[in-house]
Amino acid sequence: MFSIRANILLAGVLSMGSLVQPARAQNEVVLYAFQGGSDAAEPFGGMIKVKGALYGTTISNGYTGSGGSSGSWLGSGTVFKITTAGVETVLHAFQGSPNDGVRPWAGLVDVVGTLYGTTEYGGANNAGTVFKITTAGAEKVLHSFGNGNDGAYPYAGLINVGGTLYGTTTYGGSGSCTYGCGTVFKITTKGVETVLYSFKGGNDGAYPRAALIDVAGTLYGTTEYGGANNAGTVFKITTAGAEKVLHSFGNGNDGAYPYAGLIDVGGTLYGTTYNGGTGSCTYGCGTVFKIRMKGVERVLYSFKGGSDGANPWAGLIDVAGTLYGTTENGGGGGTSCTYACGTVFKITTAGVETVLHAFQGGSDGSFPGPLIDLGGTIYGTTQKGGGSGGGNCTQGCGTVFKVTP
Repeated sequence: MFSIRANILLAGVLSMGSLVQPARAQNEVVLYAFQGGSDAAEPFGGMIKVKGALYGTTISNGYTGSGGSSGSWLGSGTVFKITTAGVETVLHAFQGSPNDGVRPWAGLVDVVGTLYGTTEYGGANNAGTVFKITTAGAEKVLHSFGNGNDGAYPYAGLINVGGTLYGTTTYGGSGSCTYGCGTVFKITTKGVETVLYSFKGGNDGAYPRAALIDVAGTLYGTTEYGGANNAGTVFKITTAGAEKVLHSFGNGNDGAYPYAGLIDVGGTLYGTTYNGGTGSCTYGCGTVFKIRMKGVERVLYSFKGGSDGANPWAGLIDVAGTLYGTTENGGGGGTSCTYACGTVFKITTAGVETVLHAFQGGSDGSFPGPLIDLGGTIYGTTQKGGGSGGGNCTQGCGTVFKVTP
């Protein structure tokens, strides 16, 4: 079972009136290039800071072959830590079903010094897990999904609300989709899991891929599909499980298919959509949007698919009132990337976008993911690039990088 992902073809550059500033030289530094062996490979999720070090996950220990059925995954992913000086240590290498997880796509959450996360696969039913791990590397599976309607394949990470963890599963639940339409769940730090809501796959949304956020005790999130136009939703849900859709995407140029979650900046929610908008990509190049708590949505910026980037799949971060994010494609750099290698960008809450770095797909990395701000320096990961990767990754095994705005 593989996660649903839109098939995107970029198709040139088209300006539709959005405000964009030209890219300028930035101080982008690769702190670590994964090698695809025991040090792991392909960090998709974001990182968190715990006591001066950064902690993150990788989905594999390397990849061999050209892709598709001719390639094979090496290992089931890892949890790693890295210092801001670039010293990397693998804390745990996942072992797979039935006793451990497989492929932790999301980042981690810190609860009083213990880290918690999810794996999309693995566990007793090979439908994903919730796990905990100490900063010394002692790991334990708290819950295995796929037992009835408790959810399946948690792609997103967790959030901590008063000592209880909340998350989403992309599939499973009691909805009528072929593999279930996904769930919102809560789980105690001892592993007692409860489904709060099962998506039905219609107007209420389907297939949530992103983590939730907590705003004054109410949870907010996105679904990749479902809604009035089957192009995804923004929803809110109480901790008792009462769900309401605030916005259905796909109505004109308002964006489509939000992969990422939301952030709260002064009572307004901001997010990204992977497709949609006014850009010239086949399905639109994606957007940055804002939405009021009552559901009034406005597109701040439509990516064009050229030098300004395309297809933001990760969320935004707020640094002193300016938003920072990444695009998976676009940027104009790198002959090794089919649709260019992605960007780091910033955008004001008025919609003025500036590309900070266009990845080239070589030693600097390619296909960047979520970011974290540490005292005004932006840290992040790339899924690919970073060099040869010891021969285990055909496009490089990924990097940890920093950018100084």
